[in-house]
Amino acid sequence: MIELQNVAMSYGGDDLLADMSLKIAPGSFHFLTGPSGAGKTTFLKLCYAELMPSSGRLTLFDQNVTAMGRDDIARLRGRVGVVHQDCQFLDHLSVAENVALPLTVSGRPIDAGELVELLAWVGLRAQADALPPQLSGGERQRAALARAVIQSPDILLADEPTGNLDWEMSLRLLKLLVEFNRMGKTVMIATHDLNLIRTAKQQVQTRVLRIANRRLQLAGADL
Repeated sequence: MIELQNVAMSYGGDDLLADMSLKIAPGSFHFLTGPSGAGKTTFLKLCYAELMPSSGRLTLFDQNVTAMGRDDIARLRGRVGVVHQDCQFLDHLSVAENVALPLTVSGRPIDAGELVELLAWVGLRAQADALPPQLSGGERQRAALARAVIQSPDILLADEPTGNLDWEMSLRLLKLLVEFNRMGKTVMIATHDLNLIRTAKQQVQTRVLRIANRRLQLAGADL
């Protein structure tokens, strides 16, 4: 599904990530950890081909993206949902319109019933007509999750989705991510919250990866 073979990523001639090899299987659940500045966000951007590796081979859905054109890569990205750390919205559009934006941009029809069902799944049905500035932090994160999965992606990547949430709201968001994984979808979450990882391990089989010293490591079972 996603495979990195000896991938490196450089900025200004300096390696941020080096010699990374990983194969992410369909339906798996991963956490990505590491200190601030280790390159977790960069790694996620590699996983959905927002960035191209400086060296090595990056394969997405059995296709070598380093040898593909921009349009073909864009089509592949439609199969990957991303919850960004900043979860920005268009403040003049309603929550429902923001969630449906990926469909609007891609020219795909919007099924009103499915949109309502999706908003209900993340607990935002009552906020469908609200504007983003009216949402709490937890509601914004759940709206970002709904927007990321509206095209029913095969992979969901989430960058510190609980970073600004209290524990109760973090657990609520984790529950949704676990439910999405149980639909047969692949999930990878970048986080520094070890308590979140420990809690997730009680609910779903997880693999914990750590970026340290520019390289990807399999974290121990002591987390």
